[in-house]
Amino acid sequence: MTKKILVTGVAGFIGSNIASRLVEMGYEVFGVDNLSNGFERNIETLRGNKNFTFLKADIRDAEILSGNFSKLDYILHLAAYKIPRYSDSLDTLMINTHGTENILELARKIEAKVVFSSTSDIYGKNPSLPFKEDSNIVLGQTNVRRWAYAVSKIFDEHLCFAYHERYNLPVSIVRYFGGYGPHQNLTWWGGPQSVFIDCALSNNEMPIHGDGLQTRTFTYVDDMVSGTIKIMESERSAGEVFNIGAKREIAIIDLARMIWKMIRPKEEPKIKKIPYKDISGKYEDVMRRVPDVSKAEEMLGFNAEIQLEEGLPKTIQWQRDILKRAK
Repeated sequence: MTKKILVTGVAGFIGSNIASRLVEMGYEVFGVDNLSNGFERNIETLRGNKNFTFLKADIRDAEILSGNFSKLDYILHLAAYKIPRYSDSLDTLMINTHGTENILELARKIEAKVVFSSTSDIYGKNPSLPFKEDSNIVLGQTNVRRWAYAVSKIFDEHLCFAYHERYNLPVSIVRYFGGYGPHQNLTWWGGPQSVFIDCALSNNEMPIHGDGLQTRTFTYVDDMVSGTIKIMESERSAGEVFNIGAKREIAIIDLARMIWKMIRPKEEPKIKKIPYKDISGKYEDVMRRVPDVSKAEEMLGFNAEIQLEEGLPKTIQWQRDILKRAK
């Protein structure tokens, strides 16, 4: 019998890519998205497939969820609001916490396994690298709205484990590190690479927060999808947390230069540094973020395989095509 999977945030970056892979694998996929930050273009190739059904709905509406889904094998909960870099934090806190509670309650009632998408941001300012799944959480002050996203995801993780403990609900948590690739959001919501690509294509200055020496690892979306599906299908993953990410550490300013050279190889990069004091909300940055993925390697056989030199050109071409369509 074909297994049924619900993907929340299906019109977003990771959700749309996962849904496509799952349909290719023969699963029956149901997608939910309110399209507030997702895009119909991301699922346009799926809309005619008999194994894909789309429901425009908000995960905060428990009645709609329970009224439409009575039999599922898995729920991949990817819908979320991200870091409130240029807005207030209320939506981030309320959507993420209320939405996750509704998803867990639905899963409890219909006995579905949940894979919850968390974030590397929860490790915060912990100076001990690389981050392991049992590393300590070190966040900034509560009046710095930048931490609202991490706090919401930390609460959601606690909620997942609470449902696992009380109801024996099979829940697994994936902490993503720096995703990029086709279907990424074209703003800061999608990450610095989205903004850098857009600036380089339009020959504008690339905004760098601080001195640009803060480092990240960037994971191509195909690797993120593979890791997530391995977690979903694994019988050993219930009650576990997994880092899913690439191991290569790169400074943000070096990423900007790399992207510029891929798009405008004969020109010097245009870079504009923005002091943190000029970002509203007492913005604080994380200076280094690198995962330890040994747990995913050992338990799931996961390794991120696609390097920046391979993934970025594919991403640039996709973003170039999307911008042409918009004209």
